[in-house]
Amino acid sequence: MRVQEVMTRQPVCCLCVDTAQVVAQILRDEDIGSLPVVSDHNSAHLEGIITDRDLVCRLISEGLNPQTTTIDAFITRNAITCRPEQSLESCEKLMQTHQIRRIPVVDKAGRCVGILSQADVARSEAAEKVHKTIADISRPSQVIIATGSAA
Repeated sequence: MRVQEVMTRQPVCCLCVDTAQVVAQILRDEDIGSLPVVSDHNSAHLEGIITDRDLVCRLISEGLNPQTTTIDAFITRNAITCRPEQSLESCEKLMQTHQIRRIPVVDKAGRCVGILSQADVARSEAAEKVHKTIADISRPSQVIIATGSAA
C-alpha cells in the first residue's frame, strides 16, 4: 500500500508568521494535533511542522504571549517527511524510529500535499502492525529532571 492511498490530502497548513493563538485556534477548530508550516499558501513549500505540544511546552510554558508571539521560532524545521508514492510500511518505520505520530507528505518540489497520521495507519493496517507502531511511537523517552537541591 502507498502513502497516497491513506494520507489526508490537502491538509490545513499555517505560516511561520501566524501567532500561537491563531495556530491554537486552527488546531482546536480542525480537531488535530499538528499543522504543517508552509512558506505561503500558494506554493505550499514545507518549512516545518508545529504541534499542540510545541505550543504548550515551548511557548506557553515560557510565559510568552500567544496573541503576539509568532510560531517561527517554535516550529520543527527539517521535519521527517515522506512522499505520496512511498510505501506505507516505510513511513510506519519512520514513525517508529523517530517516535512521531504525524508525517507531512511532500512532492518532489517540496510542496506539502498531505499528512500521514497514526490514525491513518490504524485505519488501514492489520491490528498487529498498528500495535507495534503505536507501542514504538509511545515508548518513554529518557528525560532527566533536574532538582533544585545540591547534595
